[in-house]
Amino acid sequence: MKQGLAEGVFPGAVLLVSRSERRVFFEAYGKANIFTERPITVDTVFDLASLTKPLATTLAVMALIESKQLSLDRPLSDIWSSFKHSEKSGVCIDQLLTHVSGLPAYRPYYKEINCLPETERHKALLDRLLHEPLLNPPGKHTVYSDLGFMLLGLVIEKITGSRLDQFVSRKLFHPLGIKNLFFIDIHENNAHREFAATAYCPWRGQLVQGGVHDENAFALGGVAGHAGLFGTAGAVEKLLSALLRAFATTDGIFSRALVRQFLSRYHGADRALGFDMPSAEGSSAGKHLNREATVGHLGFTGTSFWMAMDRSTIIILLTNRIHPSPANEGIKAFRPRLHDSVMACF
Repeated sequence: MKQGLAEGVFPGAVLLVSRSERRVFFEAYGKANIFTERPITVDTVFDLASLTKPLATTLAVMALIESKQLSLDRPLSDIWSSFKHSEKSGVCIDQLLTHVSGLPAYRPYYKEINCLPETERHKALLDRLLHEPLLNPPGKHTVYSDLGFMLLGLVIEKITGSRLDQFVSRKLFHPLGIKNLFFIDIHENNAHREFAATAYCPWRGQLVQGGVHDENAFALGGVAGHAGLFGTAGAVEKLLSALLRAFATTDGIFSRALVRQFLSRYHGADRALGFDMPSAEGSSAGKHLNREATVGHLGFTGTSFWMAMDRSTIIILLTNRIHPSPANEGIKAFRPRLHDSVMACF
């Protein structure tokens, strides 16, 4: 971790490693903001970026499946009648979760949506997603897609009648006693929290700190299915430990069968449902984690977690690597080195 700082991989970071629900390493390094020189602590709040996908959106889908309000094979045309005559009519929930829906990776919808009144933005997003041409037929090719998880966020809100952040807080975070895992409404005052700064945003004309970095999520008010979740390393660990407990026992937030279905490689896919799994070559998880018994995810801001079910081990790395610029990509080579070092200690 000190090498990472010295090499400029990130200005600051927190590393948490737990095994069998016992923290074996939990340290903070470097600066939360290089301009004020405020240090990072173990309680610093990070923009978790795409960790939103597994830790909020996917878990919300699991909750709806558990309550029989949703199923993996439910098509979008069954949720919105407007999709019935589109090329996405047969796209199902499991295809969105495993990134085989055919949707492209990214579109800068915020440039148009942000000009609209806030009450019209979700409807405008759904309309753009409806008319977005597919790159591939559904189920054919894997393209990691923010758009697919934007749709999942809208699916959850449509079924529950609640905003995504309110649903996951009420259904998941609050029952587990997790306080430091939350979305930030762009109108909220969060001055009482200590945030890690992210990048300077030319579009907003400011250094982003205490607000979501992702522009599409910002245009949606800070709450979206693909990005917007904030949290501390300790809060992420508490949530993952609950999942790990449910995977191993019948004492969990979901049924053991459902957790095992979601934390295993999905049939015909190269990943689990809503979670990534280590690739055969060049994985950020390093060389020592079992490809078939490990799930995790990366976030653009410099966040990641890997959870090895067969070793009851969780490795959480939260950094502000895009502070002050996303051009810094040293984390790509750093992550596997770090994970190999952690596993070598065991």
